[in-house]
Amino acid sequence: MTRSAPAGRSVLVTGAAHGIGRATALAFAEAGWRVGAYDVDVAGLAGLPVDVVGRLDVTDAQQWREALEGFAPHGLDVLVNNAGVLVSGPLADVDVAAQARVVDVNVKGVLLGCHAAFRHLRPGSCVVNLASASALYGQPGLATYSATKAAVCALTEALDLEWEPHGVRVVDVLPLFVQTDMVRQAGDLRSVRSLGVHLSTEDVAAAVVAAALEPRSRTRGPHRAVGRQARVLSLSGRVSPPALTRQLVARLAR
Repeated sequence: MTRSAPAGRSVLVTGAAHGIGRATALAFAEAGWRVGAYDVDVAGLAGLPVDVVGRLDVTDAQQWREALEGFAPHGLDVLVNNAGVLVSGPLADVDVAAQARVVDVNVKGVLLGCHAAFRHLRPGSCVVNLASASALYGQPGLATYSATKAAVCALTEALDLEWEPHGVRVVDVLPLFVQTDMVRQAGDLRSVRSLGVHLSTEDVAAAVVAAALEPRSRTRGPHRAVGRQARVLSLSGRVSPPALTRQLVARLAR
């Protein structure tokens, strides 16, 4: 479904039917961008006031190629790799197929998106990957999810260096717990109860837009902690002894 696109820059957002993805698509649209909003839940995209909506399974390379060719045949300014899933609980108690799906969507989906988008990205463009503060130190009860987000951070670091000669920035945003259905499903985790949920989807969307617009800095890395709690955790992880960080995470999770 399409409508006349406003002049200006273009952004493709995955996982845009709900939560952070929907808020991000709306934030870019309100700022006058040409927005492509994609999700496996096409019904959830209905009524979203953007230029293009469509179905995209981020684990399918062919669907990525078709979405990008259809939305940005002449170039893309920003790709937001937001689509993600979560399962919570002790690793040994969670069905392995469910955990494999988390890896597929959260890691393979970002990898395929970056691979397919590269030839569409213009000099001065940016890829924003949705990571998580859980990537800073593996979270009990969210072991697989934490591992996938740590992988996203590593991919972001590598591609930001690899694509710098092409004029393309790659950054990630790392919120802690956000008011989404995904976090509500994990609400019985001790860490969620201990730390609370203090970020809205709009908070994260604003951080994504800001990350996409900032100029390249040679003194700042590609990671953007979102919210006071995530910033404190990020700083403590850099300056605290590893044993102290481990004790802190263990205490919050028990």
